[in-house]
Amino acid sequence: MSLGLDLHLDLSPVRPGRSLEAALRAAILDGRLSPDTRLPAARTLAADLGISRNTVADVYAQLAAEGWLESRVGAGTWVSVRTPSYVQAGLRQRTVRRRWIDLRGGIPDTAGFARREWASAARQATLDATTAELGYPDPAGTTRLRGALTSYLARTRGVAVERERVVVGQGFGELLVLLCRALRQRGATRIAVEEYGHDHHRRLIASTGITPVPVAVDEDGADVQLLEKLDVSAVLLTPAHQFPVGVPLAADRRRWLVGWAERSDALVIEDDYDGEFRYDRRAIGALQSLAPERVAYLGTASKAVAPAVGLAWGVLPTWLLPDVLEQRALSGGQPAALHQLALARFVEAHDYDRTVRRLRAIYRSRRRRLEEVVADRLPGCEVTGLAAGLQCLLTLPAGAAEEVVEQEATARGLRLEGLGSFRFGPGREPHGPALVIGYGGPTPGQYETAIELLVESIRASVRRRAD
Repeated sequence: MSLGLDLHLDLSPVRPGRSLEAALRAAILDGRLSPDTRLPAARTLAADLGISRNTVADVYAQLAAEGWLESRVGAGTWVSVRTPSYVQAGLRQRTVRRRWIDLRGGIPDTAGFARREWASAARQATLDATTAELGYPDPAGTTRLRGALTSYLARTRGVAVERERVVVGQGFGELLVLLCRALRQRGATRIAVEEYGHDHHRRLIASTGITPVPVAVDEDGADVQLLEKLDVSAVLLTPAHQFPVGVPLAADRRRWLVGWAERSDALVIEDDYDGEFRYDRRAIGALQSLAPERVAYLGTASKAVAPAVGLAWGVLPTWLLPDVLEQRALSGGQPAALHQLALARFVEAHDYDRTVRRLRAIYRSRRRRLEEVVADRLPGCEVTGLAAGLQCLLTLPAGAAEEVVEQEATARGLRLEGLGSFRFGPGREPHGPALVIGYGGPTPGQYETAIELLVESIRASVRRRAD
């Protein structure tokens, strides 16, 4: 029957309610009903289809609860602009265009990328590049960028660094793979990783033939003393701000870890992914400074500038450097020299510092706003972890299910992830239910909306549990 949009719905006379639900979902998926389209009143549609008004009203209510439709007071029922993006229909999965808001952790704010400053740095680097710099670069990276990073890392992160020990990569993942391949050539078969972290990093490690092994994380960071029993050659850690739990590695554990690495002839891989972003006091310095010959320090421009810059750096122990450069040669690629020279200019002009300071202020403000809203409107929830980084941990009320909150958020067009989705390894969940909430993903105009949708999602999940 026509809805006035040349749209026809074929209903089953046996179960008209379920049939109408399926038909409306299909029309939205197919694009026949686009987002922000007003539907006929329940009475009108019921008369057109020859079914009861209550049946149509119930279907509208059900689809609104699932996020497909929106009921606007005094304005009728509309196709939601936040319709779920993936729905299994038979054996096929089809995509619906929608306006997502992203609260996932680890995603930086790119809305304020210093485009003019970056363009100026890239232009000047191109104009000033020497004939030698336009040729094949050193496998470790351009001399200019490695020199700029040497000064920056020593000044801001306390890294013990000489230019000769810096290796530039196409991203953190590439440097991690090169390190693991070098360790594999030396006989390594197992590397410890924090039980909470990026699954992608674990898969990268496994791709080199090395087995990742989980080590527990508590309120003091990774329980590094467990390394004695794990028979591993290295450990990958986020000591300044554990991802995603948000705690620093305790001072006594940092000292013990260095001693273990020296005793065991092992390597600590330090992922300093957001070490510059501490809000409550001075940032925690790099672990690498305690044992430069036992710690491989890795950092990236993705969080402080933008993922599109796509460059990372490692400060490596001298004994491991030749092996990593050999793996670089075998990989057949390295970052483009002109891109490296542009970043060098960006750092030397202190635009990198200015970008970090600007983002630090934005993330501090957004975290404080989240804390205010949680305290006022979400009893039983709490923002935990350091006042630092690009995300925090939001604990949920006892008995709440992360998966249910994720479902409610998806129905509202909100991307977020529960803490459990970052867990690696079997056994009982050591932490209560929690969400990893990122500050950087929403645009400046979206953040308040994102928080409102977060509150709605958590409240809806609590109601579902009560029912």
